[in-house]
Amino acid sequence: MSENKIEFIATSEALEALCTRLAGETFLTVDTEFMREKTYYPELCLVQIAGADDVAVVDAMIPGMDLAPLGRLLAKPDVAKVFHACRQDVEIFLNLFDAVPTPLFDTQVAAMVAGFGDQVGYDSLVQALTGGHIDKAHRFSDWSARPLSKSQINYAAADVTHLREVYEKLQAKLEKEGRLEWVREEMAMLTKPETYRVDPERAWERLKIRSHNRRQLGIARAIAAWREREAQRINIPRGRLLKDEQIPEIASLAPASAEVLAKARGVSAGFANGKSGASLLTAIAEAKALPDTDLPKPERQRDAPKASPALVSLLKVLLAAAAEKNNVAPRLVAGSDDIESLALDETAPNPVLEGWRREMFGETALRLIRGQIALSTQGKRIKIVELNCKAVPESAPEQPQ
Repeated sequence: MSENKIEFIATSEALEALCTRLAGETFLTVDTEFMREKTYYPELCLVQIAGADDVAVVDAMIPGMDLAPLGRLLAKPDVAKVFHACRQDVEIFLNLFDAVPTPLFDTQVAAMVAGFGDQVGYDSLVQALTGGHIDKAHRFSDWSARPLSKSQINYAAADVTHLREVYEKLQAKLEKEGRLEWVREEMAMLTKPETYRVDPERAWERLKIRSHNRRQLGIARAIAAWREREAQRINIPRGRLLKDEQIPEIASLAPASAEVLAKARGVSAGFANGKSGASLLTAIAEAKALPDTDLPKPERQRDAPKASPALVSLLKVLLAAAAEKNNVAPRLVAGSDDIESLALDETAPNPVLEGWRREMFGETALRLIRGQIALSTQGKRIKIVELNCKAVPESAPEQPQ
């Protein structure tokens, strides 16, 4: 692939001209540089974009820069948008243009389907597929600082120049192996806006609070939702308001006054008596007034049925064997929660029973659960053994005479 001159875009007119040229491409490689240490929403600094002949670095921080032409280009349905590990980049464009770039292709996901392991890094993938090397000198640059050096611009551009060849080689490999449809199924999830937007009412779920007190859980849910909305309003990282570990502690205190709120670890009197403290106390009061029917249930009730640990372990062995046979990253096929859910109830909705996952692993997993197959070893690999007889029930213990 020939070398391309890097164009540094610093005016709205130059960006408009670039997007007009790129509109006729079959695919574009895209990346961003951003800062997020002090804000809730990522602060876009640069957009790197490349076609067959164009390589450009767009300075998104130029005062008055009109990025609308870029939004229109990213929405063109006949131009594929290629990213590596796209989630944070897509979140930025969704916030800017209220739309996910489409059609979308993530080379990290594609690499997992193609057998390059779990969440393969960009530099490793570039080396494996192109023999190239990524200069890491500016990996931790402050991309919001101006002016940018020539070496910073070259570093940023390298993220999209190598990506063209990575994309083409992955496409060819996946097409040859008949797995492009697998990638398309994965991209369907990545093109949904809800994948990137946090629902404040569900923010508490990621905290994994170990409590069976439903009222306390209801207050924790309200605090987590308040934190999410307040962080968005002020545009600061959620942890700057309250750290995760503070939420269950405040929920257990269930404060009704600023004085009590200030007793929680890490909560200052200034915060408790300020505007944010007042709105937090209001959210807590509303949660305390909820009827019991509206309170969340513990993640797992004490008396809830649990999957057999032995069966879960057996299914994980089968997953590892299926992933090894098909040269696919196991994590892409199924997570631990998926396996436990399948072991507990094979009729419940489960990603491993849909699309290519069912074909590669899910159907065989069901046969293992139903006692139609067994696992053995052959050499140093796992072997599936067909069983032609019904599963034999466990023998009942002998009764004392």
